[in-house]
Amino acid sequence: MSLERGVAITWLGHATFLIETPGGKTVLIDPFLEHNPKCPPDRKQITKCDLILVTHAHMDHMADVIPVANNTGAMVVSMVELAVWFQNKGLKNVTEMNKGGTFRFGEIAVTMVHAMHSSGIEEGDQPIYGGEPAGYVVKLENGFTFYHAGDTTVFGDMALIAELYEPELVMIPIGDHYTMGPREAAKAVRLLRAKHVIPMHWGTFPVLTGTPEALMKYTDDIEGLTLYRISPGETVR
Repeated sequence: MSLERGVAITWLGHATFLIETPGGKTVLIDPFLEHNPKCPPDRKQITKCDLILVTHAHMDHMADVIPVANNTGAMVVSMVELAVWFQNKGLKNVTEMNKGGTFRFGEIAVTMVHAMHSSGIEEGDQPIYGGEPAGYVVKLENGFTFYHAGDTTVFGDMALIAELYEPELVMIPIGDHYTMGPREAAKAVRLLRAKHVIPMHWGTFPVLTGTPEALMKYTDDIEGLTLYRISPGETVR
């Protein structure tokens, strides 16, 4: 499977992606590695990373942020309240931002966009507020733009994301129960006017029953759509 213009995207299971950019940077999104049952054993350790993007505070999206950041020196980007929590845990290279804002990491532009979900840090007996959930639109050095939706259901303003940022590839959750399922994800694909789609947040746990095959059935009438049905550890180059 291939994408144009020198971008390598590896799915590590759940919502975790490792992106190698045309400029030689490595971007990690929602690192859930050590206790991720779908992450291949040989991919649980990240030795090179420049930038970590965190969509929200649930542990299945940020469990390995601190060890990866400490091991690689990567910059961590997250919602303001979650960034403060990371800093209180000893991380120094942290950038806080909020929805609608764009952060530039060299020639890479990272825009935080809306998501509809919840966000709480699991620490002790009571969850700690971790700021609102978000998604990211990332424009790489050569202009290639992708959208990682984070955990969300479909929402009408996905049409604005399409209009404003024109992502060429989208990663959207399809597992159901905690996020949208395939039927809702198909509506998201239409709102985003997406032509390249990587389904995520499915198959990790039994409760996540949505499948790429179901998404295909709901989108088989969309002309020119490429839906990448990949397994954890596989790379779209």
